Amino acid sequence: MLQPVIDGDGAPFWEYAARGELRVQACAAPACGELRFPPRPCCPQCGSFGNEWRRMSGRGRIWSYVVPHPPLLPGYAELAPYNAVVVELSDAPRIRLVGNVVAAPDAQLNSVDPARLRIGAGVRVVFDGDGMPRWLLERS
Repeated sequence: MLQPVIDGDGAPFWEYAARGELRVQACAAPACGELRFPPRPCCPQCGSFGNEWRRMSGRGRIWSYVVPHPPLLPGYAELAPYNAVVVELSDAPRIRLVGNVVAAPDAQLNSVDPARLRIGAGVRVVFDGDGMPRWLLERS
């Protein structure tokens, strides 16, 4: 499976994820506070280099999704069909994260029938044993 390439700006995201926390980088300038993802050295809103990591609720909605046919990478062929989703965070609607909807934190990427996915469906974050964020469908 693919693993993230961790750089200095994004390292805190993965450190928090390993502890089961979803955090997003925010500008630390008192007059700004802009949330930003992906993490980067300075705020695109005000230019400040100060930042902090704010804890998110971990809830969101499916903004978009795809079920690749055939799988885009050979290492994923045995898991097809599986989903790749873009999730808009409930407490930060301009922040969108990419991941997979699964049946349980350590479940296979194909553990949810793609027919169950809908744009706008509520999801919540979970983390697998490697600290990789994944998404569970909320009950409606």
